[in-house]
This record gives sequence, structure tokens and C-alpha cells, in this order.
Amino acid sequence: MQFNYPIYKIYIRKLLIGLLLLIIAIIILTESSSAQTTVYPKTTGYFSVLNPIGTWNKDGFTSNFSSVYIIALPFGINLLKSDKFGISFEIAPAIRTENNVSKVSSINFHPGAMFRFKHGFTFIGRMAFETNGRFGLTPVFNKVVIKGKDASFFLSVPIPVRFGNNIPSSITTGLQLGVSF
Repeated sequence: MQFNYPIYKIYIRKLLIGLLLLIIAIIILTESSSAQTTVYPKTTGYFSVLNPIGTWNKDGFTSNFSSVYIIALPFGINLLKSDKFGISFEIAPAIRTENNVSKVSSINFHPGAMFRFKHGFTFIGRMAFETNGRFGLTPVFNKVVIKGKDASFFLSVPIPVRFGNNIPSSITTGLQLGVSF
């Protein structure tokens, strides 16, 4: 059975429209943050959409936009110890679409340490434990792009490094868009 590209394009179009509506809602509903003192420890949550771009392994490069499309929906809780440090607990189900069949291909348990910097930049060093038998590390470079009183919009670039399950070691990159609250 051949991969049906028109249906694939419809899924992507719906996803992009949904992301655009999410961005517009965040912009409209959030206010500029005012100078205030934050009391620590503090708990925050987030939801995001992760679109892998491509993966490199010993066999070369594989694009996520070839005959298979994968999207992940990470969500989690952050326990902030201070303005500079926190701990994050993330769960990221991945949905794989191939030959007009979509299914959850794995769930990634993704705990990590957050190192927070000025101007909304954060580095998160995550461990990764996937239900498909893979494991590894995921460095994440994160930037808050719209900071609101009750919610913020962020962009992240995760770089998963994976091992195990009789599959060649790999490194992937992607783009993650999300809202934290």
C-alpha cells in the first residue's frame, strides 16, 4: 500500500492551523508580566507539540517528512527551586503515521534538571526512557517568547540521543512549541 500524501498534507494543515490558533489565543489571553517577587519552591505545568525534523545514525539521515510522519505531544510538571534551577518531569507520547495508519508508537518518560538563565532562556538536561525499548539523553534548549501573567508561550530545540533495542544509536533534532502555566 502506498503512502497517501494528500491525506498526510491534510493532517499537517490541521496541525498547523491548531498551532496558529493556540498562538493567537495565548497572545490575546496573556498580559505583560509585571515586576513581582516569586516565592519558591514553585510548581508550573506545560503542554507542547514536538515535530522531529530528522534523525542521523550509522545509516545516514532520515527526514521526518519522508514516508513516515511522527509527532509527539509532551506535557509535564516543573518544580522550580529558584530563579536559576528546577526539576522537570515530562511524559511524551509519540504518534506515528505510516501507510494511512496512525498509532502511538512509544511513550517517553523524560525527567530532567532545568538550568534557567536571563531573558527566558533555559537549558534542560533530560534522561529518556521510552516504552519501545530505547533510552538515552535529551539536551533541550528552551526560550520563552511570550511571557504572560498566567501563561507563557515557549519554543524549544530538543536534541535526543538514543541507544538500545538492537537499533543503531541515533541523534535527532526537532522543534517544540508549547504553553506553560
